[in-house]
Amino acid sequence: MGLLKHTLGKTRIKLCGFTRSTDVDDAVGLGVDALGFVFYPQSPRYVSPEVAATLIGRMPGGMDAVALVVNPSDEEVQRIKDRAPLTLWQFHGDESPERCEAVADGMPWVKAARMKQGFNLIDFSLQYEKAAGFLLDAFVEGYGGAGHTFDWSLIPDLWAKENAHRVVLSGGLNTRNVGEGISRLKPCGVDVSSSIEIAKGQKSPELMRAFIDAVRNADASIASL
Repeated sequence: MGLLKHTLGKTRIKLCGFTRSTDVDDAVGLGVDALGFVFYPQSPRYVSPEVAATLIGRMPGGMDAVALVVNPSDEEVQRIKDRAPLTLWQFHGDESPERCEAVADGMPWVKAARMKQGFNLIDFSLQYEKAAGFLLDAFVEGYGGAGHTFDWSLIPDLWAKENAHRVVLSGGLNTRNVGEGISRLKPCGVDVSSSIEIAKGQKSPELMRAFIDAVRNADASIASL
């Protein structure tokens, strides 16, 4: 397992925004590759480093525990590092490449690209060339995708092909559109939060399973071509 372990024919799955131990147990039982924990206090899915540590303790080895942060202060970073045994950093704010490197301090990290008209993904990826991956999300005011999709045609075809091994597609994915996204972009992984919830921060095992089934069906359809 692991979010950025690129395997042809198997799209990696990250479920994000966990706040409850029962939801973590359900996700672990479903065999996903990564769980995300939101350390952004303004988010309704925020968890403290102490709560995250308890939740991560329920995860098996090999499953990525992802820290989602937005312009974190040095104090916030240190508190997270001191308490939560994370394996991957996910930067969603205005962090510079140098700041991402400093915070991750040798650990792999992913930079969110907030996609909208006029956004130059090629220049962005060159600027953040040391990122282990790029999470492609919808631009909204504030931070995060808020469950919104974006126009996938904004992703240059050649760029998508050359970077498929480190692309994580996000932004309003659900059982109805994730198959199209996988077929079109063939990303390393997909990331979802809103469409697997019954309320913000509260996951549904049935919705999680349905999303995973949609991903695996998409993989099987591509393999049969």
